Amino acid sequence: MSRHPTVKWAQRSDVVFITIELPDAQDVKLKLEPEGKLFFSATSGVDKIPYEVDIDLHDKVDAAESKASVGKRNICYLVKKAENKWWSRLLKQEGKPPVFLKVDWDKWVDEDEEDQDDKIAPDMDYGDFDFSKLNMGGGEGFGTAECEDDDDSDTEEENVQEVPPSKEDASSAGAQPEVKKD
Repeated sequence: MSRHPTVKWAQRSDVVFITIELPDAQDVKLKLEPEGKLFFSATSGVDKIPYEVDIDLHDKVDAAESKASVGKRNICYLVKKAENKWWSRLLKQEGKPPVFLKVDWDKWVDEDEEDQDDKIAPDMDYGDFDFSKLNMGGGEGFGTAECEDDDDSDTEEENVQEVPPSKEDASSAGAQPEVKKD
């Protein structure tokens, strides 16, 4: 029996962003039909546990113009809508969405704010500032891995403080300061 990975989504008037969160996905199969049928399957983990998503999107899509990217931690799908219009929901079926389906608030833009985002950016003058060299804590260049998280290390650097030697330690020649770990 297949499991469902977490699926996040957001939209603009012309596209839908679908992110399937599945680390170390193998044997990835993606199928998008013009009627809006989306099928995904893959295995993950040492035990090769099967995962599957089979959903009917709210409206028709342009499968030829849609793009997918398979990363280390997730699979991103940029689905081009057949018509430039806002969908009231992601799925064709009405009612409560499945528990594995969530809104991607990091990519979400409200319908009335979409035009504002397009107008704000061209008016701003950043001079000769090179945004590609700006690293906001990510491991790669700006915008190169929008969908894929960087590998987080399980090790943390230890805070090391030097403790000044006491008076009796200072009197002995060649004394090394103590190192205190927090």
